[in-house]
Amino acid sequence: MNVFTCEDNLESKLTCIYTAWEKAIKVGHSNVRLEVEPIYMSNLFDEYTHVEADNIKAQKVSNSINSKISPDVYISVYYALLSNEDDALDSAYRFLINAFKVGNNAIFAINTPENMRMMELRRRVGNEIHSFVEFLRFHSINNQVYIGHIEPKADVIELVGRHFDDRMPSENWMIIDDNRRYAVVHPKDGDNYIKQLSSEEFERLRQTEGIDDVYTEMWRAFFDAIAIKERANRRCQMNHIPLWMRKHAVEFQG
Repeated sequence: MNVFTCEDNLESKLTCIYTAWEKAIKVGHSNVRLEVEPIYMSNLFDEYTHVEADNIKAQKVSNSINSKISPDVYISVYYALLSNEDDALDSAYRFLINAFKVGNNAIFAINTPENMRMMELRRRVGNEIHSFVEFLRFHSINNQVYIGHIEPKADVIELVGRHFDDRMPSENWMIIDDNRRYAVVHPKDGDNYIKQLSSEEFERLRQTEGIDDVYTEMWRAFFDAIAIKERANRRCQMNHIPLWMRKHAVEFQG
């Protein structure tokens, strides 16, 4: 088995698909597997190849999916590649094998394991984006910049940032992914951009959560005001916002 591995980012994953496909033309798709690094347990009889990110190859994959299949299929693949699940990259690859054969109809063939898995990955990532759009809390720093922290499982911070780009265009704000240690930065009346944070920058920005402002108190007051103690249902509450999402929501702190 030829195993192609790459780093956990979109460009690397698309490049990995390109490189694995080139190999599969010679040895067959069944003899190729894709995995995201780090690889904790390798098979002695497999041949592992690390794939470096290549913007040109990644763009070729994106263009091919959009033009030869459909933009809707690309969105499904894009969401799957944002997932943190172990089999997401290889599942996207298997889905594309059939999609390039049948075109846009691939997304309707829900009776195949590959398509069912893609639908599940897309649903989970989409739900996570929706949840963090709802539960992201900003802290105001000297009334000049708003900083919010999240710890998503999937790599959804860029899509969460697009939501706030539309709703807070004239504010300086930053959304930080504490798991991956990078941020979406939005300058006032400017465009979003991605910034990888150094250890020093991350530690300094992490301290912003200790700052209480008028918005912090408003969130807590609102949370307490709408609660009906006689109807408290913690199990139902955890279905809407599980414990792992609450770490940076101010109304659940303290």
